[in-house]
Amino acid sequence: MRRELKKLKTYLGRVYRDISRKIAGNEGLEHRFSRLLGLVERLLAQTPKDKNKIYSMHAPEVACIAKGKARTPYEFGAKVGIATTNREGLVLAARAFEGNPYDGHTLNDTISQAEKVCGTKAERVYVDRGYRGHDYEGDAKVMISGQKRGLTAQMKRELKRRSAIEATIGHMKTDGRLDRNFLNGKNGDAINALLAAAGHNLRLILNALIILLLWITNPIPKPVKSNICVLLRPRATSMA
Repeated sequence: MRRELKKLKTYLGRVYRDISRKIAGNEGLEHRFSRLLGLVERLLAQTPKDKNKIYSMHAPEVACIAKGKARTPYEFGAKVGIATTNREGLVLAARAFEGNPYDGHTLNDTISQAEKVCGTKAERVYVDRGYRGHDYEGDAKVMISGQKRGLTAQMKRELKRRSAIEATIGHMKTDGRLDRNFLNGKNGDAINALLAAAGHNLRLILNALIILLLWITNPIPKPVKSNICVLLRPRATSMA
């Protein structure tokens, strides 16, 4: 494997030097190839233990995100912060972040986007344990999963609902195509996250309208009053 990678790196270096020699002195071509040649320089100079490595020439903004799961220990893409309502599950924020920042350092921007979308301030925020040491400095009270102290009965019920966001993220990945982005660049990552959130909210609204329509067209019949009285007497049974 190392030998093949070294061979590919050698081929890439030859092509890079050949193109650099042929476009030298031509300002138009140098400007046109500057971005691509810059990526090649980074690719040739990077080592396995470097940070901010290039994993894709077509999408250099892609980052390696450690998931810690046996099935998918690593994922390559952009990190997205999701905020939903506690009961309804409507997505209030879907913010794409550059690189691979710590989860706690994304909380402030995610809540800010949610407050701008809904037009009101958040009172209570429920997050998982990955948000310990967060950077949020607003007025809302942040409660971390597993917290026991200082919680009222209502807060405990709402904290149990925190895990419902995992199902929301799963639906956004499968139904909303959040797991595969076909839009280019960092702006494409942000647009894809917002479109996936909007699509999820529309599906929830459509499902609610369908249930309402079915209830209107097929109402539940009311129980009919009757004077019939049935007397049930227990029968003796035997078990072997």
